Amino acid sequence: MRSLMVSGDRSGSGKTSISLAIAALLSEKMAVQTFKVGMDYIDPSYLTGVTGRPCRNLDTFVMDREDLMRIFFHGMQGSDLGLIEGVRGLYEGAESLEDTGSSAAVAKLLNVPVVLVVSARSITRSAAAIVRGFQSFDPAIDIRGIILNNVSGSQHIRKATEAIEHHCGIPVIGAVPRQPEMELAMRHLGLVPYLEGKAAPAFLKRIEAVTAMVGDHIDLDALLGLARPVAQPPGTDPFFEPADPPATTIAVALDEAFNFYYADLFDVLRAEGARVTTFSPVHDILPDADGYIFGGGYPELFLNELEANDRMREAVFERSREGAPIYAECGGLMYLTGGIRTLPGWQGSDEGESCRMCGVFEGETVMPAKRVVSYVEGESLGRNPVGPGRFRGHEFHYSDVILPENTRFSYVLSRGKGIRGQLDGALMDNTIGSYTHLHPVSSRGMFSSFVSLCRDQSRR
Repeated sequence: MRSLMVSGDRSGSGKTSISLAIAALLSEKMAVQTFKVGMDYIDPSYLTGVTGRPCRNLDTFVMDREDLMRIFFHGMQGSDLGLIEGVRGLYEGAESLEDTGSSAAVAKLLNVPVVLVVSARSITRSAAAIVRGFQSFDPAIDIRGIILNNVSGSQHIRKATEAIEHHCGIPVIGAVPRQPEMELAMRHLGLVPYLEGKAAPAFLKRIEAVTAMVGDHIDLDALLGLARPVAQPPGTDPFFEPADPPATTIAVALDEAFNFYYADLFDVLRAEGARVTTFSPVHDILPDADGYIFGGGYPELFLNELEANDRMREAVFERSREGAPIYAECGGLMYLTGGIRTLPGWQGSDEGESCRMCGVFEGETVMPAKRVVSYVEGESLGRNPVGPGRFRGHEFHYSDVILPENTRFSYVLSRGKGIRGQLDGALMDNTIGSYTHLHPVSSRGMFSSFVSLCRDQSRR
């Protein structure tokens, strides 16, 4: 097994499109296991879509060393190449003076080489200064090759390549021209999720165009030559073996409106003794299960469809009131409120609209609101469906959930915004809803508590 990381010199360098294309092209000839640095659902959905293998997230702020290593080597099983897509610029992380949460921290921890994507728009010799600065900033990072992006002709490519190879001593293995075809479909919180977009022929054609463009301008053999063999160190055996037989059934909402899940969630649930099924709040009726999970997504883009499925909404309300354990994050939290109201101007609407949701939590969701992108740190207190314990996670939303003053909360945050002034994890019976996204491995104890509650409820 070999591995390498594709990182960028900044956000917007083009590393996402380039990583996607590399993964797609190499998957035609070998088993490619992809990883994404940072807490992100959307980029992994693309990498999963083009490789056919679940992309795994790696983050040194949310995960400790042991958990990150377990996730990495669990994902690498049966693969020929591990391809890690970085996050933002190579050295961007949770803090200004430490590399925690950065691509660099993951590269050092796993001892993988880095291919740096440099946006060379309007620069030639200065590109060498950028690369030299990245090399010297942390000599422990093994930057082995460069991909130039946004180049504008053979003269541009020649000058930038000669400068980098002369002054930095590493090869330029590709130069991708500045073309509109390289842009992927965007919206208010980033790329359109792959699960939603793949139904549109134009969406898939754009991915094909990006892949073809990169394939024509990057030396894939040279790229593979930069990868380094990786060996699993002692003490990092995977811990995702499914329990046999499963003792409880958990249904996970999964469709075009709700699809923000880490691949490890399904492994962890099964390892804790759950049989996992999926359903669509947009299209289905609520399945019979011992507990339910509503992940994040874009419910605000499917308001009319979610409101129209009143059998689903009413069944979710009833199951919550009956005490069925329900866990909801972000978009799932929004769906469990009384309604989602959009303001005038949202998505080009002159008047906005208001649509009924499940009503498990009194109050409403309003959007747009201030965009929140942040790591989260806090503690789960008291009796609740995920039990007590400290956690680290993240939040990523463009809405406000406004709940009554007497709402009970189970999370107290020391970092992050939450629902109300560092309070998150709203409670109603055995239902918990939060803006905080938890990673199922680093917060495995909390998911274990949820599975245990589902199992106990099923025996009553």
